[in-house]
Amino acid sequence: MSVRAIAERQGIPAPYLEKLLGELRQAGLVRSQRGAHGGYRLARPAREISLAEILAAVGETIQAIDEVPSKGGGRVEDWVTQSVWFRISQRLQQVLEDINLEDLYFDARSRAAAQSEAPEFVV
Repeated sequence: MSVRAIAERQGIPAPYLEKLLGELRQAGLVRSQRGAHGGYRLARPAREISLAEILAAVGETIQAIDEVPSKGGGRVEDWVTQSVWFRISQRLQQVLEDINLEDLYFDARSRAAAQSEAPEFVV
């Protein structure tokens, strides 16, 4: 799809989308093609591209804490809180690695069908 078409459909500025697509291209998630029929395509099948890869490609992170300190002072309550957030971060990362673009496509199709709507999305 062309940048203009994607930007219009998503309601975002084309320059911002160009930046994101450049980052996705550098990460090997999309390919660009020049010319009259140019635009962007997925570089791999949708089932092989996870949400975690996409977030990493555009420099986003979901980790609340990188690691739990193994030593040091401080209160036990603080260590426990950090430990809980570390576990949550690990689980969330795993979920993002488990969800791929194909999953989202079928989720959207199911929702559209349940609401008797024509799907308005492209993967």
